[in-house]
Amino acid sequence: MPKKVQPMAALDVKRLTCATGKDGKPYNTLHAVGGVSGLLLQVTPSGAKSWILRTLVGGKRRPIGLGGYPDVSLADARKKAQEVKEKIAQGIDPVEERKAARQALMTARLSSLTFSDAMTQYIAMKSKEFKNPRQAQQWTNSLSTYALPHVGKVPVSDIQLPHIKAVLDPIWESTTETAKRVQGRLEKILGWAAIHGYRSAENPARWKGYLDEVYPSPSKITKKKHHEALGLEDIPEFMKSLKKRTGTASRALEFLILTSSRTNEVIGDKRIGKHGITWQEIDFNKRVWTVPAARMKSGKIHRVPLTDSAIDLLEQMQPGAPEKMVFPGPNGAIPSNNFLSALLKRMETPVTTHGFRSTFKDWAREKTAYADEVSELALAHVNSDATHAAYARSELIDKRRLLMNDWEYFCYHGEAESDGDNVVNIGGGR
Repeated sequence: MPKKVQPMAALDVKRLTCATGKDGKPYNTLHAVGGVSGLLLQVTPSGAKSWILRTLVGGKRRPIGLGGYPDVSLADARKKAQEVKEKIAQGIDPVEERKAARQALMTARLSSLTFSDAMTQYIAMKSKEFKNPRQAQQWTNSLSTYALPHVGKVPVSDIQLPHIKAVLDPIWESTTETAKRVQGRLEKILGWAAIHGYRSAENPARWKGYLDEVYPSPSKITKKKHHEALGLEDIPEFMKSLKKRTGTASRALEFLILTSSRTNEVIGDKRIGKHGITWQEIDFNKRVWTVPAARMKSGKIHRVPLTDSAIDLLEQMQPGAPEKMVFPGPNGAIPSNNFLSALLKRMETPVTTHGFRSTFKDWAREKTAYADEVSELALAHVNSDATHAAYARSELIDKRRLLMNDWEYFCYHGEAESDGDNVVNIGGGR
């Protein structure tokens, strides 16, 4: 039984201090204040004071905190201590009751997280690993347009299939590619919410084994949209016309076609401040252009063998410092995003710059005997066992040089002539 002591007055409690040991160091000291058996005031060497009730719970002595002093006065501490003792007498464990209350409060807080807030937190977290800074904005834009009007204010813990259908039903068949992106993003955000304890139910945005039983497969209803490409038979005439034009954009487009490169690899991307090809990337002796990994879609360094025409074109450009761009915009800035597309429009050629890569691939498959991995490597498509193996064999740089030389000839002269019935088989036999 706790020792009964004479009840202290409020002024007496205010004067209590911690004790000092034989070594002269102060230590945490417990003072019985009376009024309720087991009620103590703890005083620390720093001067902080708090209330503790020492009592039996289920036959075991338990210290129960009642709050800090002076926020909890002496009178309030005695009242709290008495209430705790009454609960114990009724068979209620006040410590476990308090834990349950805290858990309920935490659960309520977690379950109140809205989809809008979850989306913001998830995108902020994932943006650190996005290769392209624009990806975060793309996620935000698509979800803000299609998802937030339906589920933005809904707690993630409450989102079920009807909510997901409200988002996807209007767009699944009309804009399937966009709908699939939105579905994938919903799935990831709700999955993140489950991992962090914000929801416990099944993920209603999951595709495999769930939504694939609700919607038709995107591959069955989507007509794949290809970049507009110039027909093979039109390439020589187009290149002649392009060759006659002056200006940086004309030379950049010609270089892009001769190397079968992507637009941002040649002129950069002004939207994210990424520059294009610089003079330090060109090795005129080895006749190779080395594209840094940061500018490649694959995230890997890409070496491009340069043909005679590509070298001549570079030598005609105004040379600059190693870090300067070969094809700059006005005042040496990164060219605008429509730098090349505007040129194609002026030439009245309804194609995209990316479409020239498709034309190159068609030519390599239909007009040459080169192995497919050679042209795949020329396009920096590292997406098959064959091309992965080719990278291990020095990227097939010598074969790609032959391929690009043949492509250069085709661009300016069309198909090589044949004698009579003898078919000229470009590549492979070299």
